[in-house]
Amino acid sequence: MQLSIETNFRDVARELDRAGKQARFAAMQALNDTGFKVRDALHKEMDQKFDRVTPYIKRSIFVTRATKAKLEVVIEPRYMGGKGVDPKNVLQASIYGGARKHKRSEVALRRVGILPVGYSIVPGRAVPLDQYGNVRGSFLVQLISYFKAFSEQGYRANMTDKRKAGLAKFGKSANGYRTINGVVYFIAYGKLRSGKTSHLHPGIWARTGIHGSDIKPILMFVRDPKYRQRFDFHKIGERTALKEFPRAFDIRYAAALRTARP
Repeated sequence: MQLSIETNFRDVARELDRAGKQARFAAMQALNDTGFKVRDALHKEMDQKFDRVTPYIKRSIFVTRATKAKLEVVIEPRYMGGKGVDPKNVLQASIYGGARKHKRSEVALRRVGILPVGYSIVPGRAVPLDQYGNVRGSFLVQLISYFKAFSEQGYRANMTDKRKAGLAKFGKSANGYRTINGVVYFIAYGKLRSGKTSHLHPGIWARTGIHGSDIKPILMFVRDPKYRQRFDFHKIGERTALKEFPRAFDIRYAAALRTARP
C-alpha cells in the first residue's frame, strides 16, 4: 500500500505550499513514522490470524521511506532474493481470498507428472515438520530428488538408483523375510487411478519393515483449496495511517518549528 500526502492527506498537502520547507520536512518524517506504525499493526494482525507465522514472512513487510522530494511511503511484502519463496505468493490468498500460488515443490512434482493438475500437497502424519508447522525444506529437497523431479538445470541433484537403495537399507529379518530397514517412498493415487494402492489416499507414502508392510503418509494430494480473506492488509494499513499520521505530523511539525533557523 502507498501512503501519499497528495492522495491520503490532502489537508496537509494544502498547508505545505503555505508553510514552507519546515512543514515538508515534518510531513516526510510523519509519513515514515506512520509507515512503521502500519508495519507494527500488520505484524500484530499476522500473529492473531496465522498459526505460527514465520519470521521470514514477518520480516518481508518492508517500508520504503518517504523523502522530501517524494512525500510517499510504501508498505509491502518484499522478496529479498535467495532460496526463499516470494512472500507475496504466500500472502496473496490470505489478503485477497481465492487460490494460493503453488509452491516450488508442487511445481516440481507436477512437472514430472506426479502431482495431478488441480491438486496441492499438505503434510501427512509422518512428515517431519519445523517449529512453524511447515515441512522441513531439506526433507522436501530429498523427496524431489528421490522422484527425479529437479529440472534439467538441477538434474545432477536427482537421486540415483544406488542412492535410493542405500536409503532403503534392504535386508532380511531373523526369519529370512525381505525387510526395508530404511525407507522407500512411493506414490499412491487412491480412487483417482485403479491399481494396488487405490485403497490409499492420494499422495506420497513411506514404506518400511518386513516386506515394506509398514506404510506411513508423507505428503497428501488434496484438491486446490480456495481461501477466504483473513488478512485485510489494506484496511488495516489505511485505518492505522488515518489514526497515526495526524498525531505524528503535529509532533514533527512542532519540533521542526522549534528548531528552525531564524
